[in-house]
Amino acid sequence: MAVSANESYDALRAAIVRGEIAPDARLVEADVSATFGMSRGAVRTALIRLEQDGLVVREPHRGARVRKVSDAEAVEILQARAVLEGLAARQAAERIDAAGKRYLSACLARQRELLELGDLLGASDANADLHAALLELSGHGTAQRLIRALHSQTVRYQYRTILIPGRSAASAEEHTAIVDAVIGGRPEDADDAMRHHLFNVAQAVRHRLIPGGIDTASRGVL
Repeated sequence: MAVSANESYDALRAAIVRGEIAPDARLVEADVSATFGMSRGAVRTALIRLEQDGLVVREPHRGARVRKVSDAEAVEILQARAVLEGLAARQAAERIDAAGKRYLSACLARQRELLELGDLLGASDANADLHAALLELSGHGTAQRLIRALHSQTVRYQYRTILIPGRSAASAEEHTAIVDAVIGGRPEDADDAMRHHLFNVAQAVRHRLIPGGIDTASRGVL
C-alpha cells in the first residue's frame, strides 16, 4: 500500500520531534527519500515546512540539519509555556465536566503509582499525559496550537527533571495542586499552580541542574 506524501512528512517530523534523528544531524535528501519513501521534490518541500516549524535549519551549500536548541532558548520556551499552559489550566477549570474530572484524577493516580514503584521515567511520561489532558480539556484552540508548536521544539530533549534528588516529590505536589484546582473549579488557582510548576522546571534548566544540559537529556517529560 502506497504511503502518501503527507504520511511520509508526518513520519519524518515525528522522528525529529522524538529525537530519533539527533540534533545537528544532517538531513541528506537521498537518505531521507529512501528512509521515508519520499520523492526528492517531496523531501525538499518537507524540509521547507520543517524549517518554518523551527525544527530544521537549511544552509546554503551545506544542506539541512536538525536544529539544536540551547539551554537559554529552552528556558524561554518553558517560560512561554508557563503562561500559555496556565491559561489552558484556567480554561479547563472553568469548563471541566464529570468525565474530565475522572480522567484527570486517573492521570494523577497513575503518576503517584509509578512514583511509589520507583519508576521515575514512567512517572515522567504519565505527567505528559496529564499536561496533554489539561490542554485538551481547555478547549482553547489558539493556546493548544501555540503550546504544541513550542512543545515540538523541546520534546526531543524533554528534561528528566524528575531525576533530580527531591524533584519527584516536588513534581507530584505541583501536579496535585494543578489537578485539585482544576477539578475544584478554581480557575485562578489552576493558572497559578501551572505557572509555578513550569517556572520551577525553567529554573532547574537555568541553573543547569540537568546533568550535561539539554543535549544529553534523554526522552521524557517535565
